[in-house]
Amino acid sequence: MNRQVLQPAMASKQGPDWPGAVWVGEIDAATIAAADAAASVLLACSAGYSRARLLVRDGARIRGFIDVPIEQGKVGFDVMRDRIADLAPAPDVWIPRALPTFTVVVCTRDRPAMLREALRSIVKLDYPHFSVIVVDNASATSATQDLVAQEFQSGLVTVVVEPVPGLSRARNAGLRHATGEFVAYTDDDVVVDRNWLRGLAAGFARGDDVDCVCGLVPSGELRTEVQLYFDGKVTWSRNLRPRKFNLASPPIDLPTFPFSVGEFGTGANFALRRVRGLALGGFDTAFGVGTRTGGGEDLDLFTRVLFSGRSLVVEPAAIVWHRHRDDLAALRIQARGYGIGLGAWLTKVALNSRTAVLAVARCRSAFSVLHAKAPQRTPDSGVQTLAGVGWYEITCIAQGPWQYFRQRWAGEGVLPVELRCSAHDTELALRREGVTTVG
Repeated sequence: MNRQVLQPAMASKQGPDWPGAVWVGEIDAATIAAADAAASVLLACSAGYSRARLLVRDGARIRGFIDVPIEQGKVGFDVMRDRIADLAPAPDVWIPRALPTFTVVVCTRDRPAMLREALRSIVKLDYPHFSVIVVDNASATSATQDLVAQEFQSGLVTVVVEPVPGLSRARNAGLRHATGEFVAYTDDDVVVDRNWLRGLAAGFARGDDVDCVCGLVPSGELRTEVQLYFDGKVTWSRNLRPRKFNLASPPIDLPTFPFSVGEFGTGANFALRRVRGLALGGFDTAFGVGTRTGGGEDLDLFTRVLFSGRSLVVEPAAIVWHRHRDDLAALRIQARGYGIGLGAWLTKVALNSRTAVLAVARCRSAFSVLHAKAPQRTPDSGVQTLAGVGWYEITCIAQGPWQYFRQRWAGEGVLPVELRCSAHDTELALRREGVTTVG
């Protein structure tokens, strides 16, 4: 009898709170192929779940997701084989000639319990050359610093304090203190895959012109109806094909490119070539959680990489599991930040002559995309309430321009002094790598 047990992607102290909850985990295709037809696999912590979503891997390669029924805490291998037969073949993963060095940056603020789970997964990464910087951003207590000092004493993890609130400021602090060739960014509400950095390295191996790699961010928990609603809205959790983007070769299937929100990735899982990040001036401090705009810093950075003439790669082999907000109040706060952040970023795009010309040409496609993503009214009261959050996010876009200007008037959005001071060293490093500085 097969006694294999699958663990959930993210542990939870709470069980599902509605009948439609989905257990989330992963399995390797080789395990399924080798199992007896009548065998089954046990799902740990699956009480109360009637179905499961499994990420199917083929070693380091990603096949896709399958949804399967759970019966008495188990899933049959025959059912999984049937579902996998419908998946496309796994895409190739590029192998770097030599593994580069990484600095992992985790920005956090007063969430030590979540940070603990994230750091425990990060320190177990299967990668030979990496260090970790935790940026403690305007926290009210010393809990973050105490956590690292007491539980992560190996010297692998260090803390940098950024006293001024704002995710862009925090990310700039991480960029400023990083020593690796590449800087990998993630959040404090995640669990990283053991091969995360190898996946990011594979993305950078797709070309010498690649300055940014975005990985796959699947939902790590679908315990509540709110989490499943958010999972259905975002596109970056389903980016299963490796892709390389640049302005010289616009993709025909993305009519709004390069303003393709969600098609590249999200701030929970991406990496930058460090010297190029410095050359770009880091993250625009007019954006991000903790500022008036509430978000948009990742969108801004991704498009700036592309407009600098360099390439951005989507690499699904680099996986970070994300825990979405699990209640309606938290979802509304997130929706507000997403809406205002998007409106603020679009304002910046409109005010720059180079980006504005291209944006105007994409307007009709952008409105079509926005209309297609608009929440649909349904008679179901629960879905209606969640759809109301979607409409709330759209209405918040209108607040973006005003909040963007308020943030600018407060003196934000200029190149940080610390990064300006390093410009000479950055220029020398860029010349050594044979790349051109971006003005």
